[in-house]
Amino acid sequence: MRFGRRVHKSLHDDVVVDVSEKDGIRSLHLGSEAIQSSMRVRDPIELVLGYSRCMFSFLLFRDVPNSMVVIGLGGGSIPKFVHHYMQDTSIVAVELLPQVVHVARSMFCLPQDDERLQVVIGDGATYIADMVNPVDVIMLDAFGPTGIAESLSTEDFFGNCRNRLTTDGSLLVNLWGSDPRFQVYVDRLTRAFDGQVLCLPARQRGNITAICFKRGSHNPSWSSLKERASVLEAHFPLEFSEFVTDLTRMNEHNDRRLVI
Repeated sequence: MRFGRRVHKSLHDDVVVDVSEKDGIRSLHLGSEAIQSSMRVRDPIELVLGYSRCMFSFLLFRDVPNSMVVIGLGGGSIPKFVHHYMQDTSIVAVELLPQVVHVARSMFCLPQDDERLQVVIGDGATYIADMVNPVDVIMLDAFGPTGIAESLSTEDFFGNCRNRLTTDGSLLVNLWGSDPRFQVYVDRLTRAFDGQVLCLPARQRGNITAICFKRGSHNPSWSSLKERASVLEAHFPLEFSEFVTDLTRMNEHNDRRLVI
């Protein structure tokens, strides 16, 4: 296998769950060589993949959330990070495949459920539709062997996500820039969120994070975003200053402000 030494393989509902390890990095694969999640064995909390760090770019625009829902568990990198660094945040992770949950806990150091972390085995679209209480942040990170499931990429689903957010809530969506449907997804998100969407390209690989706001962010100035990034970097091991710079690449802006 070109992606590294295989250390685990299992089969669930015709989906092969593979775990490989190379140069101290353990990675999860679902039916292909594409990496779904990675963990540095010596530092399980570190967000190894650039896209997973970009998913926290919402902190440039709002305070640390009280509540989050993550659709798609993978190796559990995002829930682990939240559980470790955001002590006042409760997080629910929804994963369709029970075997992925087992692998995340047995091989990727995902903690057991407690008062701040809950893992739910089920369909993400159904979970969002059935939610009663709104949450501050929803993250969609649900790539399978053939891309994002159709039920998790429709305009109706994105609209449901918007309706399940608190007033200042955000939806973060992990997209693949080379996906021929990339612009289709962005257009659906833009309609569902009344144009309040930013795209942040990761410096590693080809992932692009869509940051969707329930309400506008009042065209923040670059100086305020840079100041906010500096504050965040004192609390989290993430490159927020680079996020600010990279927001100029795909979004409307001028010399003074980001237009959103």
